[in-house]
Parts: sequence; C-alpha cells; structure tokens
Amino acid sequence: MINVTQNAAQELRNLLEAQKQDAAKGLRVQITKGGCSGLNYEMTLDEKKGGDQVIERDGVQFFVDSESAEYLRGATLDFRGGLTGTGFQITNPNASRTCGCGTSFEAAKESPVRSGH
Repeated sequence: MINVTQNAAQELRNLLEAQKQDAAKGLRVQITKGGCSGLNYEMTLDEKKGGDQVIERDGVQFFVDSESAEYLRGATLDFRGGLTGTGFQITNPNASRTCGCGTSFEAAKESPVRSGH
C-alpha cells in the first residue's frame, strides 16, 4: 500500500492537535480527475469511511479509498518543510509524468480512473 514517513505522521499529529480534532480523524489521501496531468492528489482531514484502507503510523491514521489505492500502491507520503515546497508530498512509482507543481500526475499504466484528456 502507501508508505508514510515519520515526518508525515508527526505533521498530521500537529495538525490534529492544533485544530483540536477528535481522535477518529485522520488524513484522507485520494486521487481525483483533474490537474494539468490528468489525475490530482487531494488530502483532507476526514474520518474513516466504508471500504477505506487504513494506514496507522505513530498513533495517527491515513485513509485511502479502494479506487485511489490502485494509483498509490508503493507510493510514499512525506512532509517536507523549507522555503519552497513545504507540505505533504507524494513520491509515486505509478506516475509516468508529473506536473511542475507536483500535485497532479499521469498514470504509468491503464487504471480504473480515466484522465480528462
């Protein structure tokens, strides 16, 4: 499934504590149609839904729906800080091409979600 770094888990914990979110909340990582490369990464604070795969790391949870899981298999979710590129970032071996901003990609092989090209 998706690999989650210690930095990503710590940042999610910080977000949940800062926003006083309830313990059932986690970070939903999903793929949607859109972006300049056809598929877009989206991340939101959410609760577990039926059919979600749950990745638990250092006491926090990350949720991935079954459709997005196909695109994220083997990917790594990290959090990077700094002057440029601060935020959650995904390194995805299933992407054949990514856009310059890193928030959208084109799938390397045929998958269930079709791009809007």
